Amino acid sequence: MRKKNTTVVAALMLCMALAALDATIVSTAVPQIVGDLGGFSVFSWLFSGYLLAVTVTLPVYGKLSDTLGRKPVLVAGSVLFLVGSLLCASAWNMAALIAFRVIQGLGGGAIQGTVQTLAADLYPLKERPKIQAKLSTVWATSSVLGPALGGLLASYANWRWIFLINLPIGAVALFLVVRHLHEPRRERVGPRPRIDGAGALAVFAAGGVLLLWLVQGGVAWAWTSAPSITLLCTGVALIGLVVVVERRAAEPVLPGWVWRRRTIAAVNLSLGAMGLLMVAPTTFLPTYAQSVLGLSPTEAGFVLSVMTLSWPVSAALSQHVYRRIGFRDTAALGMTAALAILVAFPLLPFPGAVWQPTLLSLLLGAALGLFQLPLIVGVQSTVGWAERGTATASILFYRQIGQTVGAAVFGAVANAVISDRLGSGADLDSVTSHSGTYAVRRAIDAAVDSVYIGAACAAALALFVVVLVAPRRFPVLEDPAKTAPDRPATTPSSPKPSPHSPTYE
Repeated sequence: MRKKNTTVVAALMLCMALAALDATIVSTAVPQIVGDLGGFSVFSWLFSGYLLAVTVTLPVYGKLSDTLGRKPVLVAGSVLFLVGSLLCASAWNMAALIAFRVIQGLGGGAIQGTVQTLAADLYPLKERPKIQAKLSTVWATSSVLGPALGGLLASYANWRWIFLINLPIGAVALFLVVRHLHEPRRERVGPRPRIDGAGALAVFAAGGVLLLWLVQGGVAWAWTSAPSITLLCTGVALIGLVVVVERRAAEPVLPGWVWRRRTIAAVNLSLGAMGLLMVAPTTFLPTYAQSVLGLSPTEAGFVLSVMTLSWPVSAALSQHVYRRIGFRDTAALGMTAALAILVAFPLLPFPGAVWQPTLLSLLLGAALGLFQLPLIVGVQSTVGWAERGTATASILFYRQIGQTVGAAVFGAVANAVISDRLGSGADLDSVTSHSGTYAVRRAIDAAVDSVYIGAACAAALALFVVVLVAPRRFPVLEDPAKTAPDRPATTPSSPKPSPHSPTYE
């Protein structure tokens, strides 16, 4: 069993690498893509379209994996992702490429949620930190290497290889999953499970409209403009429709128990706040390193990448902490450290030395690894097989929402500071190309400091939720091994939690 698990884990890591790479690999190849296909005015949708598709499909795939099983969802998602990659490589104009990126994202959503769920299925509680740390390492490394790999392929081969390279890697991962991942047959209890198609469409529509409002607001149109207000009102109305549809559904895509259970609700909120604060280092730290410290893009990438070194190490070691003090207190310890580090960033001298933000980045990765992994492992350990996909997708969904909100909010904050310093009409995008002047460097420094203060506020919110909303001890199932695929606690069609008595961690 252990050898088979090792092979399956290798396949899961390959799948995760594909999804992570494609979130960032296109960024450095934009000039070559635009030069070949045109469409400069809409190229940002190469990222936004992928992000929208991944985010809004996470809860749908989570429910499907609980209903139909993990393997069919992962296989279907991987095939869809590879088809999207092939289509992207053959795109004839920017509109086609954006549409095919959305198809990629539809597959990427299935990969992200199902891989994380399978990690919990394959291993008991005491071994989950190891596999989760491996997946965190793959995600972090792929996210950092993506831009570099995209630039190399675009410069020395052709930008279409950015997508073609997915095919052999994905084919190997798909072969390993089909060959070695065997989910046992489960006896159905009760009637055949129904797929909540209406709920899935409603969730997709509501999430898509609201994420479109967040992504494009303040960029393509002003926040107070007619398109922005129309999208917001439409999104709110669609949320109401989701509530109505899901309350009537026999097996809803977004079941009410996700928010009625204190543990899951608290983790949803706290990881959403973490997603929001993550925008500060991942989006604004490279700009700070280049424009304020005068580093090259490669050197600026290193300042950020050290965070990906400490994160998985801290996550892997977190088990030694939460076994002593529990999931909640371990997460609180990590977020307290993150809050202190975020507050320290605006106190750095101008222009400062390179080692200073690099050290803070390294420490922030360690703090967030100590925060995130105990919460994910903790939630997965409080539910049985038939609810784990939905619970995992829920926390990933709200983390993604937090990142999207953070990009919109902190982008507006940074632009407001720069406009105040340099005059009306100036924004971060327009001044980075003129960052050699002292005034511009000071303005960018002030803007990034303001973003980090906002990120510190998000960290304080996450800490508040963990301490005051999350239970001190998570109701962990008595025998987590029984909820693994070879010994399911419940059948996929049963909405009830595992009957095993919980213990508390």
